[in-house]
Amino acid sequence: MQLNELLIREAVQARLDLRTRDEVIQMSGKMLAAAGAVEPRYADAMKKVMDDLGPYCVIAPGIALLHARPEDGVIRSCLSLITLQKPIEFGHSSNDPVDLAFALGALDKKSHISALAELAGFLSNADFLRVLRGSADTPALQTSLFSFIEKGK
Repeated sequence: MQLNELLIREAVQARLDLRTRDEVIQMSGKMLAAAGAVEPRYADAMKKVMDDLGPYCVIAPGIALLHARPEDGVIRSCLSLITLQKPIEFGHSSNDPVDLAFALGALDKKSHISALAELAGFLSNADFLRVLRGSADTPALQTSLFSFIEKGK
């Protein structure tokens, strides 16, 4: 599975005005559920992972990768993205605050690995991060994001 297959266009939203990490988690789950990729209970499972394990999901400065287990309601492998109007503290000692929040729903332990490796490569690209952070609205973010991914292959 490639990144452009994992990422759900309708679950990419720009410049949301969310105030807490729990709001980010709930919105991420809601978007994936609305796309039919996870069950509504998946958001609560992502919150429980965060509560139980702490903010390890903040994988790089300003970037969170939320997730839960496949049995927590994943229907098909999927990825969402929220960019935030104002960065939010997730509680990570060195990578806070977060302004880019991805949420992953993995159907199994392996099928999404190549897509995540592709995402990791993009996240190390300053131009890619400028595209994500600089998109003024959702349509612009969706267009720029998918265009960048297609060109990057």
